[in-house]
Amino acid sequence: MSTILRNVRPWGAEVTDVMLDGGAIAGLGASLPAAPGATEVDGRGRILLPSFSDVHVHLDSTRLGLPFRPHTGAPGVWNMMMNDRQHWRGADASVAERATATLGAMIARGTTRVRSYAQVDADAGLERLEGVLAAKAEHSSRAFVEVIAFPQAGLLREAGSVEVLEEALKLGADVVGGIDPCALDRDPVRHLDIVFGLAEKYSVPVDIHLHEPGQLGLFSTELILERTKALGMQGLVTISHGYGLAELPAAQLQELVEAMGALDVSMATIAPAGAPLPLQQLAAAGVRVGLGQDGQRDYWSPYGNADMLDRTWQLAFTSKFRADELIEHCVAVATIGGAAVLDPQATRLISIADRPGLSVGDPAELVLVSGDTVTAAVMDRLPDRTVIHAGAVVAEGLELV
Repeated sequence: MSTILRNVRPWGAEVTDVMLDGGAIAGLGASLPAAPGATEVDGRGRILLPSFSDVHVHLDSTRLGLPFRPHTGAPGVWNMMMNDRQHWRGADASVAERATATLGAMIARGTTRVRSYAQVDADAGLERLEGVLAAKAEHSSRAFVEVIAFPQAGLLREAGSVEVLEEALKLGADVVGGIDPCALDRDPVRHLDIVFGLAEKYSVPVDIHLHEPGQLGLFSTELILERTKALGMQGLVTISHGYGLAELPAAQLQELVEAMGALDVSMATIAPAGAPLPLQQLAAAGVRVGLGQDGQRDYWSPYGNADMLDRTWQLAFTSKFRADELIEHCVAVATIGGAAVLDPQATRLISIADRPGLSVGDPAELVLVSGDTVTAAVMDRLPDRTVIHAGAVVAEGLELV
């Protein structure tokens, strides 16, 4: 079945019609004839964008929709992880129920491409992974979801960590994760050898949390790049967070960014306060960058609301952007940028002025939003949205259909 979108403005441009067929954009133009039996959607002059791609979210820890609780975590990754460990089983709903509800809310707000972490460790075993896999299955007709087997507690501090990580890959995890090889496990060579060894064994991509600051973060990144090159894993490695990049001297940062571009190592950011990624520099070097929401009102943080349009505003704000072109670039990062992180063969951004994703042949992963311009849509973040996955409407007005 085909769908035709009437009276829409691709990337805020002039009004046109858009034909969707076979899960892709099949035509654009004024007053397109509808095929027999086609579904027609009245865009009402709204802005048509590629749908959002959340490439860094922890669906296994979400508490969205549950009663608000005071934040009890202490600073530091290990302390926050232990606080989560003490409380996650006491939530008012199972991991599967919470992950399914939050993923549904994300889809309803315009996200149809997702990469979620699922914590696997000596405490949780595979329980949290199974919950996220259940959410993925429940929404399989509404969104594309990848699940990362994520060793939040490291791989070397607790017996059995490596074994449960491998079991997660056997169970169906799509990506193998790692975290702070120096600061958390304090043996970066062994940590990365395990992660990349499993990636090679099971033919899966790698996604590594890197909270490490400054020169320590640079050292870990260089080790990651060495393994990427040695194993021929160009296009299959993502560094998440990468806070230390913002602290590097200009010359070191430029050299590192160019090396990442050459090896096609991508980055995922959550638009943190105080340490924004150098988006313009990364774009110029051809580094794929995506955006994510991280945890959502969980045991780590009270922030998060399932809305990637909100997180796009945060990316622009923390980057100190005011010019329309730069704010629109944030939208491009949150949509097509993230899609290219998930699939290195997909269309990718080639500059801060690039606005791809709405041409004939592009995937029919789309969202209609209200606003005079794309920048206005980011500033206002209105609820009048229509979400399309694989060419079919899956949500309207922040509700699943």
